[in-house]
Amino acid sequence: MPYRRAFLIVFIFCVCAFVCAAPEVSAEEWQPISPAELSMTSVPEAPGAPAIYLYRQVDRDDITNREYNYLRIKILTEEGRKYANVEIPFFNGNEDVHSLKARTVRPDGTVANFEGKPIDKMIVKAKGIKYMAKVIVLPDVQVGSIIEFHYMTQLKEHYVFDSHWILSEELFTQHAKFSLKVSNYFPVRWSWQGLPTGTATPKNEGGIVRLETSNVPAFHTEDYMPPQNELKSRVDFVYSEDDERQADKFWKKEGKKEYDQVEGFVGKRKAMEQAVAQIVSPGDTPEVKLQKIYARVQQLRNTGVEDEMTEQEKKRSNVKTVKNVEDVWKIGSGTGSEITWVFLALARAAGLDAYPVLVSRRDEYFFNPNSMDPHRLDDNVVMVKLSGKNSYYDPGTPFTPFGMLPWQETAVAGRLLDKDGGTWINTDVPDSTASFIERKANLKLTDQGSLEGKVTFTFSGLEALLMRLEMLKQDDTTRTKFIEDQVRESIPVGIEVDLTNKPDWTGSTTTLVGEFDVKVPGWASAAGRRALVPVGLFGSPEKHVFEHTARVYPIYFNFPSARNDDVTIELPLDWKVSSLPPAHVDQGKVCAYNTKVENNQGTLHLTRILNIDTLSLDTKYYGALRKFFQNVRTGDEQQIVLLPGSAAAAN
Repeated sequence: MPYRRAFLIVFIFCVCAFVCAAPEVSAEEWQPISPAELSMTSVPEAPGAPAIYLYRQVDRDDITNREYNYLRIKILTEEGRKYANVEIPFFNGNEDVHSLKARTVRPDGTVANFEGKPIDKMIVKAKGIKYMAKVIVLPDVQVGSIIEFHYMTQLKEHYVFDSHWILSEELFTQHAKFSLKVSNYFPVRWSWQGLPTGTATPKNEGGIVRLETSNVPAFHTEDYMPPQNELKSRVDFVYSEDDERQADKFWKKEGKKEYDQVEGFVGKRKAMEQAVAQIVSPGDTPEVKLQKIYARVQQLRNTGVEDEMTEQEKKRSNVKTVKNVEDVWKIGSGTGSEITWVFLALARAAGLDAYPVLVSRRDEYFFNPNSMDPHRLDDNVVMVKLSGKNSYYDPGTPFTPFGMLPWQETAVAGRLLDKDGGTWINTDVPDSTASFIERKANLKLTDQGSLEGKVTFTFSGLEALLMRLEMLKQDDTTRTKFIEDQVRESIPVGIEVDLTNKPDWTGSTTTLVGEFDVKVPGWASAAGRRALVPVGLFGSPEKHVFEHTARVYPIYFNFPSARNDDVTIELPLDWKVSSLPPAHVDQGKVCAYNTKVENNQGTLHLTRILNIDTLSLDTKYYGALRKFFQNVRTGDEQQIVLLPGSAAAAN
């Protein structure tokens, strides 16, 4: 693969696994289990825990490109039995998980070995990244059992390592050991955050960096929190051939190197001019040219989201090695990163002012230039100057609308590359109106108090992109259930829902629209001679948001978003409206919630708007945000009072 990024998978996620042993322990060896571990029923440091890590260990060898992992878990409650389902993440093509051994030790000390074969499961697939997991289910796991497994990860050679030790995990850890045998090729530096109380900082002992820790608290999650890896106790290692200690000088050198690599890949001006002549017309405005180029580039086959072929399959298919944008154009396919650079080359060939940018995705980490870690600039976009304004594009991520970036690439730092080493930029924050879900309903209320009729969900912008990416490799049955579940999860009672149209799952220029037949049993509740109908038909997602009184971590939304609801309910002929709740208006600086109910000759018209126009809030604002969502729930639960037929006649 070309520059972008042979280094991408250089980003090697160090799965923090576990076991007790010396750093060079044999992968065939099980550690002894003490009677105290077998008889354990709880631990005072983690009261009520469903399970705990008795021991964790990771031994990384950056000389032989291997990593040995061992894990031991004590099951303390019935809920803890879920940890029998084990997933071992890895980057396909750059890591090979092998020599996996696993077993269950029953409370009486007898052993049930895992005899099956791991199943590969896709976790993330985008722009050439295939993040997968080996999945196993351990046998005969009971309350009181101990489950343990160990495995080896072989890392692809000639990749610069970007290692991490993640100390805090979902469960409390009694004891853990970590080691890293340092590569001889490049200098390494390390930093840490949030080391547990009593834990000594990492030490280099004869070329092996070691850390030992005990009583590591469980990492608790909250609704809408920053990436967990930013909050956990951790140690980060960075290899760099440049031992520069000043960040500005480091990035200047790195930027020049990256710029040369990009220009070497895109520098096929004549071929790109010939290609762009077939795409645009001489009279097109610059923006129209850019739109046409973007649409054409998105038609290239994106191999980054396809299943990887074996070497034999590549030979049979006569797969050619891609060296530059001309190769991608001739072949008609490339990885997401290559496709984005083709867009850059074509935009330049069309006379547009376009620049390569390396950006830091914010779904796993937040980028800090002072870390001097080039691997954190783990994606590529193109900046184009139009009418004095900078705009950013990423056609290499499937289904991304023109003029938008995937949410992970928005509001992030990036390095705008040039021959002098580049400069820092920040990508834009999208407005909430650019990514909304519009929900329309035309319903009838039955004499029994149920709703029946048509519902339409329209997903736009980043909302549509998320849906399409999640269903990228799925069949029609799975897609139908997925979009029907969006309706089910929006209405706070059990409903019947059937998709009636064929949504466009493969477009980027259109909204994603689902049309449904729905039945909502018992939506109206009896109250004496009256019937009560709540205002918030689609308010289920907000019913249990920010319920806790205390908050530990900042509030973090993936992107600003909006929910616009328009509901029409036709009442039975002899039903009357007794009273309507007042309009609700809560228009804050970052959040807005408005509702209104009208009666039009026996037909109710309900509108609801919920906008979130921020990415993050400090914990000091949690009380205000919690109060806002309490008001949302209160507003959704307001009741329309109706008089059914007999009661209306009596009045």
